[in-house]
Amino acid sequence: MKTAVKDVMTTRVVFVRQDATYKDIAARLREFRVSAFPVLDDEDRVIGVVSEADLLAKEALEEESGLIRGLRHHRQQAKAAGVSAADLMTRPPITTGADDTVAHAAWLMSSRRVKRLPVVSPGGHLIGIVSRADVLSVFSRPDEGIEREIADKLILDTFFVDPARFTVTVKDGVVTIEGKPETGAVGHEIVDSIRHVEGVVAVRDRLSYPPAERAASPGPLF
Repeated sequence: MKTAVKDVMTTRVVFVRQDATYKDIAARLREFRVSAFPVLDDEDRVIGVVSEADLLAKEALEEESGLIRGLRHHRQQAKAAGVSAADLMTRPPITTGADDTVAHAAWLMSSRRVKRLPVVSPGGHLIGIVSRADVLSVFSRPDEGIEREIADKLILDTFFVDPARFTVTVKDGVVTIEGKPETGAVGHEIVDSIRHVEGVVAVRDRLSYPPAERAASPGPLF
């Protein structure tokens, strides 16, 4: 079973309101030693995220010459001139749901290049936050649990193959599988599925694949 975001997220979240001032945000970033805050509206819905990078835009703009400043994107100029969270924040926010998988959250973080994701209810209300460290926690799964899932849930229940045909060993999340699959296709599918088991770092394929079936001879030509 895939781990859900709700199983690893933090429910005590530090946030700021949309009317929080630049100085308030900077002070809270230092106080709580984080790099970003969700920004909430008056109904506790997440409407954006304000980060250290957003605040730094103001300092960077002051150091630029007039020519370079004129070439900067209008949106960045507006952000640099901002004085509140509503002005400074990045929107729309990149969020995830409590029932989304950790794998999906990891994909969002990687593809959108963010360090953490606000977790929201179907109505957009803040219920938690998930970080890169939370996502990576799935790799602390015990090797024995990974081995049992591969043998019982994957090989037996998914592929309906006797697990005794294979020897599966797991060390530090690295899976080594040996044995003789009935067909090359089944063997490759099992190995590919193992790669998606939570906590698996890598797979060493040591299967003894059957020789490729000899191509059928062409029939007589008429």
